[in-house]
Amino acid sequence: MTKPPKKQQSKNRFDHIRRYLTRSRSASIQEIVREPTSGGVIFRHGVNGLEILLIQDAKDRWTIPKGHIEEGETAVQTARREIGEEAGLHDVDMLGWLGKIYFRYRRIDKLVLMTTQIYLVRVRTSGDEIQKEDWMKGIKWFPFNEALDLIEYEDIAKLMLKAKTRIREEKL
Repeated sequence: MTKPPKKQQSKNRFDHIRRYLTRSRSASIQEIVREPTSGGVIFRHGVNGLEILLIQDAKDRWTIPKGHIEEGETAVQTARREIGEEAGLHDVDMLGWLGKIYFRYRRIDKLVLMTTQIYLVRVRTSGDEIQKEDWMKGIKWFPFNEALDLIEYEDIAKLMLKAKTRIREEKL
C-alpha cells in the first residue's frame, strides 16, 4: 500500500483541523433557572381495580399532570389547578404529599433545574370526564401495573409505588 504524497497528507491534516475548529458547538450555559412545579398521581377504583391517570406529552412520553407554580400559589393549589387544566378533573380529593422529584435539562443557553412536588389525588367522580389539552397526544386511565410500565420517569414510578402502598394501607 502506498502512502499519499506529502502534499496530500498535509492537506488531509489541515482539513481535519479546520473541521475541528469550525464544528458546530452548543452555546455555553449562561444562566441557571429554577422552576418549581407541582402535580399529582391521580387514582380511581375502576373496573380493572386500581387505575392511574396518565397524560401523553408532545414527545410521546407518558407522565402525570403537572405544571409550573404561579406567583402566590402553593404547591397543592398548583397541583389541583394543573389537574383541572390538563385532565379536566375538578372534583378531586388532595390526599397528601407523596414526595419531591428533580429534573434538569438544557434550554438553549440556560440550565433549567426543575423541582416537582407530587401529591396523591383521588377523583371523586367516575373520572370518565377526562379531557386532554390540545398540546397532548393522549390521556387515559390505566390499570396500576400498566401505568407503572408506561411511565417515562423512574422517580415518578417510585412515587406511584408509594401511592399504591398508601392507598392499600389507608384503604383509600
